[in-house]
Amino acid sequence: MDYQNRAGSKFGGGGVASQSASNADRRERLRKLALETIDLDKDPYFFKNHVGSFECRLCLTVHQNDGSYLAHTQGRKHQTNLARRAAKDAAFGKAREGDAQFTGANAVQVRKNTVKIGRPGYKITKTKDPLTRQQGLTFQLQYPEISPGVVPRVRFMSAYEQKIEDPPDKAFQYLLVAAEPYETCGFKVQARDVDRREEKFWSWWDVDSREFWVQVTFKTDREERYSGVPGLGGGGGRGR
Repeated sequence: MDYQNRAGSKFGGGGVASQSASNADRRERLRKLALETIDLDKDPYFFKNHVGSFECRLCLTVHQNDGSYLAHTQGRKHQTNLARRAAKDAAFGKAREGDAQFTGANAVQVRKNTVKIGRPGYKITKTKDPLTRQQGLTFQLQYPEISPGVVPRVRFMSAYEQKIEDPPDKAFQYLLVAAEPYETCGFKVQARDVDRREEKFWSWWDVDSREFWVQVTFKTDREERYSGVPGLGGGGGRGR
């Protein structure tokens, strides 16, 4: 095979560079460019987690080394999120300024700033109802330093609402659990219909042990198939 005369290559160059080699070269150029303008010690979105990886708190991405994070800061996603954050802060500042003018020059502005302290510990257990054969999941989360008076909240989010995985996978959905001052946890589960009956889908906050429990039970294949047929679909609502 002639490796020197392929389309797009120079004479004697050995052929066109592979896609992986081009991506590696691009990341290295972006990393060097970021080193000239970014000080990681002063970057508010740069965070090193407990396993040694690096996270971008703005884009909610995880990187194996600082070079990968620096290359990420020069990408379109990070730059777009920076612009959105700047616009949001500017709009919020104008709104706060208008409130101050309305309430008087001597009014004290109170702004709630919550410092996130990391993710809670958690445990996930697979369940199966012995009678209905329904499959499910039990989530147990520990919040030893939760803010006083705060009760964890839970909701489902579709794959099209999240911004971490692109393109979104419609075969999955996300269970979100939020409790200040901890970061919001997102669990990726199958995009199946959730049985919303009280004994099948419930949550419980143990104030003494500071543990939050969530039980999720999915509908059976038959219930999903006949969910729109009266008398055949069974109880519960859709979880998407």
